[in-house]
Amino acid sequence: MGHYKVQFFLLFLLFKCSFEQQQQQQRPTNAVSRFRAERAALLQLRASLGLRSKEWPIKLIPCLNWVGISCQNGSVIGINISGFKRTRIGRKNPQFAVDSLANLTSLVSFNASRFSLPGLIPDMLGLNLKTLQVLDLRFCEISGNIPFSVGNLSNLNELYLSDNSLTGSIPSSLGQLSRLSVLDLSNNTLTGLIPFSLGSLVNLSSLDISFNYLSGIIPESFGGLSNLRFLNLSGNSLSSSLPTQLGNISSLSVLDLGSNSLTGHLSGELFSSQSKLQTLVLDHNNFTVNLPDSLWLLPNLTFFDGSNNNFTGPLPNLDLNGNVSSKVFNLSNNSFYGNITNVLRGFSSMDLSYNYLQGTVPDYARKVASLNRNCLQKSTGQRSIGECATFYSLQGVPFDNFGLPGGTPSPPRKDHKSNKKWIILAAVLVGVGLIILIIILIVLMIVCCPKNRTNSPRRTGVGPAPTGAVPPVLGVGPDLSNLGDSFTYQQLVAATGDFNDVNLIKNGHSGDLFRGVLEGGVHVIIKRIEMSSGIKDSYMVELDSFSRIISHPRFVPLLGYCLEDENRKFLVYKYMPNGDLSSSLYRKNESDDDDDSLQSLDWITRLKIALGAAEGLSYLHHECTPPLVHRDVQASSILLDDKYEVRLGSLSEVCIQEGDSQSNRFTRLLRLPQTSEQGASGVATATCTYDVYCFGKVLLELVTGKMGISASNDPSTKELIEGIIPCINIYDKELVTNIVDPSLIIDEDLLEEVWAMAVVARSCLNPKPARRPLMRYVLKALENPLKVVREESGSSARLRTPSSRSSWNAALFSSWRQSSTDMAGMAAAVGGGAGPSSLKRSGTSGSQSGSGHNGGGDHPSSNRKQSKDVFPEPLDPQDEERSNDDIR
Repeated sequence: MGHYKVQFFLLFLLFKCSFEQQQQQQRPTNAVSRFRAERAALLQLRASLGLRSKEWPIKLIPCLNWVGISCQNGSVIGINISGFKRTRIGRKNPQFAVDSLANLTSLVSFNASRFSLPGLIPDMLGLNLKTLQVLDLRFCEISGNIPFSVGNLSNLNELYLSDNSLTGSIPSSLGQLSRLSVLDLSNNTLTGLIPFSLGSLVNLSSLDISFNYLSGIIPESFGGLSNLRFLNLSGNSLSSSLPTQLGNISSLSVLDLGSNSLTGHLSGELFSSQSKLQTLVLDHNNFTVNLPDSLWLLPNLTFFDGSNNNFTGPLPNLDLNGNVSSKVFNLSNNSFYGNITNVLRGFSSMDLSYNYLQGTVPDYARKVASLNRNCLQKSTGQRSIGECATFYSLQGVPFDNFGLPGGTPSPPRKDHKSNKKWIILAAVLVGVGLIILIIILIVLMIVCCPKNRTNSPRRTGVGPAPTGAVPPVLGVGPDLSNLGDSFTYQQLVAATGDFNDVNLIKNGHSGDLFRGVLEGGVHVIIKRIEMSSGIKDSYMVELDSFSRIISHPRFVPLLGYCLEDENRKFLVYKYMPNGDLSSSLYRKNESDDDDDSLQSLDWITRLKIALGAAEGLSYLHHECTPPLVHRDVQASSILLDDKYEVRLGSLSEVCIQEGDSQSNRFTRLLRLPQTSEQGASGVATATCTYDVYCFGKVLLELVTGKMGISASNDPSTKELIEGIIPCINIYDKELVTNIVDPSLIIDEDLLEEVWAMAVVARSCLNPKPARRPLMRYVLKALENPLKVVREESGSSARLRTPSSRSSWNAALFSSWRQSSTDMAGMAAAVGGGAGPSSLKRSGTSGSQSGSGHNGGGDHPSSNRKQSKDVFPEPLDPQDEERSNDDIR
C-alpha cells in the first residue's frame, strides 16, 4: 500500500513540473502577442490622429521611445498627447478618431488636452474603455453632446471636458460614476437643468460646471456631497434661492455662485460654525435682506464677494476679536445703511462703496474700508449734512439727518445697477463721438492733401501687396498686339472642363488659377479674374507689366488673353511643371510608404533658384525705365519649369517705383510708421527696397527649409525670423549650422555657400530701407557666394582692405555692418535660434573680429538702442536720419 502511495506522489510531482513548464512556455508567447496587438493599436491611433514621427517614431518601440506613452509589465497604461501637433496630412481632415483605444485593455489614463479633436465624443469611449481612470479632453475643440455611455466608465476618477463647444444637457448617467473625484465641464455651451443624480457622487471633491447656459435650481441633493471641497456654478442662469442643504457640506472650502439669477435671502443654516468655507462668491445675483450673523462669524472665511446684489439693512455690531487673518470682503453696490460698526475690526480689507452708509468713520475702519459713494460726515473729509441730504434725495432714499430731529430713518431698498448702466451708456456715447470726430479729421486731411496722397505716398510696410489696390500708373493701356493670342471664352471652357473644381489650383489674391489643356495638347495655366471682386483692374496692370518685359527669360510666359466677357477676364500662361517654390522645396517621396517621408531640393538647385529670382528682380529694378517694383515677392510667386529654371509670376501688383521727394504728411504729423502687416488687405510699399526685404525672407526659406516665412507677417513668423537672425554672423560659420535645413546633405565647401546666402539674407532684412543692398549687388553676391564670406572673414589683410574689394561686395557689406549694429544684442533678447552656448560664441566672435574689421561684428556691448519692431517695420528713409539720433 505504501508502495502505491510513493508512485502516486511521484506521478503528481511529474505532472506538476510538466504543467509549470508548459505555463512558462506560454507566458512569453502571450506577452509577445499582447505587445504586437497593442503596438498595432498605437500605430492605428497614430494614423487616425495624424501624429508626427517626431513624437511617435514608427520604427521604434512605443514603451521605450514614444513620447507620452506609459507602460507597466509590458502593457500600455497611459497615453498623453497633450499639446501634440498633427502632420500636414493630418491637419487637412482632423477627426476625433480613437477607436483603436479599445484594443488597449490595460489603459487607465488618456490625456489629449490642447490637441485638436474636432467632432463628437465617440460612444466607444464609454462602451470599451472600462479600465479608464483619468480622461482629460480640455481645449480639444470638441462639439456635440456628452454621450450617455460615459456613465459606463465605472472606474473613472477624473473627468475633464472643459473649454470646448459641448452642447445639450448634462447626461444623468454621470451620476453612476461612483468613484469620480473631479468633474470639470466648465466653459462650454451646455443647457438644461443640473441633473439631480450628481448628488450621488459621494467621492466628488471638485465640481466645476461654470460658464455654461444651465438654468433651473441648484439640486438639494448636493447636500449629500460630503467630500466636496470645490463647487463652482458661476456664469450660468440658475434661479431660485439657495438650498439650505448646502450647509451640510462641512468640507466645502470654495463656493462660487456668481453671475447667476439667484434670488431670496441667505439663511443662517448655510453657515455652520464647523464649516471650512474659505472663499464665497455671490456677486451679480439678486439676493435680498441682510446677511446673517453666522456668515460674519465663519472661522475660516478669508474672501467673500457679495457685490452687485440687493442686500439691505445695517451692518451688524459684532465683536470679532480683531481676528483679521487677511480677510477680504466686497459688499459694494448693495443697499446697506446706517453707521459703521465694530464688524470692520475683523477684516484686513472691505469694499462698502455704493451703499447708503452715513455718520463718522471710526479710526479702525479708515485703513481697511473703501467707502466711496456713501454719505459720511464732513469730519471724515467727505460730504456735509446738506450735501448728504441732496445725495439721498437724488437716490430716492429718505435721510435721517444722522439721528437728529427732522430725519426719516426708514431705509427703502434701492438698486444701484441702473446708475451704473447710465454711466456705461454715457461712456460708450462719448467714445463713439470721439471716433467719429477722428474719422472726420482724417477725411478732411486726405481731401485737403490730394496731391501728396496721389503722387508720392512713401509707404514702407513689408506686408504682401493689397487685393484690388491699383498701383501707381504703369501706362494708359498695354499694346495687346505683342501679348500673345486672343482666345475665345469657349476655348478656355473646353480647356478647363468648364472651369471644373478638379482643375482649380488655388484661389489667388488676384484671381483663381486653373490648369487646362488647349486643343493642340498644350498645357496652360488660366487665371480667371472676376470684375466684381474689387480687383477688376489687376488684369490691365498685369498686361501692362508683360508689355514692358516681353520675352525676358525670368518671367512666366504669357500665351494670351480673353477679354470678351464684361464680367470676367482671363489670362493664359505657359504651364510650369514644377509648380512654385512653396510646393517644390519639399515633395512627397513616391517610393516611400511613410506618410512623413518627404524629398527636399538639393543645395545646388536651391542656389540656382535664388539666382534666377534675383536676376528677374534685378531686371525690374535696374534695367526697366522707370524702375518697376514687383511688390509680391514670396515663395508662391517663384515658378519653376521642368529644369527648375525660375519664372517669376504674380505680376498683378507690379508698379512704378514711387519718388522719394515727398512723404505722407499725415503720417509725419502723427510720427507713426506706415505698415501693411494686415496681409493682402493692407497697402504695400512701392519701392525697390521693399522687394529686397521680401527676397531676404525667401533666402531664409531656402537656407532653413522653413516654408511660409515669405508669405506671412503674423507675430509667430516675426518671432521665427528674430530667432534665426542671431545665428547669422559673418565671422562665425559654425553658428549657421543651428538653422540650416536638416534635410540638406552638404560638405564643408557647400556649407560656406549656405553661410554666404544666409549673410546676404540678413543684409536684405535690414530694418532701415535705405541700408538694404541694391538688387544688382545681391545678384553679384549670389553669383560669387564664396567670395562673400572669404573676403569678409579671411585672415589676409589684403582681402580686408577696401581697395582690394569689389564695389558690389563693399556695398553689400556696408549694409551688413549697419544691419549688424542695429540688431546688436538681439540674440540675448530673443534667445531663439541657437542654444546659450551658440549665442555666447556669437557675441564673443563678433567682438574679437570687430577689432580687426572696423567694428563690423555683432558686438554684445553695443550701447545702441534696439528697434522695438525689427521685423517687419522698416522706417521711411526720410525718417531714418531723425531716428539715428535716438538710436545713437
